[in-house]
Amino acid sequence: MGWCDDPNSKYYNKLIKFPFIPSAEKLYIKKNIYDIILVINYNLNPIVKNKGSAIFIHIATKKYKPTQGCIAVNKKDLKKIIRKINKKTIIEIN
Repeated sequence: MGWCDDPNSKYYNKLIKFPFIPSAEKLYIKKNIYDIILVINYNLNPIVKNKGSAIFIHIATKKYKPTQGCIAVNKKDLKKIIRKINKKTIIEIN
């Protein structure tokens, strides 16, 4: 599985399956940061080309290295977040 980050693709900012010719971020990597991801409603409705893609809340690396636009928290806290949210939850990023 992956997430298309190619603004020239009709699948831009959408979940895809590999093999996939346009550029896409792999959601299965050795660091396990994508073992749990929450897709936030950023640039999804409508999707605007070049506005950003693959913006998630996911598991942080052990040393909390910066992400490329995502929000990363430790796995324990991410599980707490999941228990407290639903479809109506609004996530505000300032």
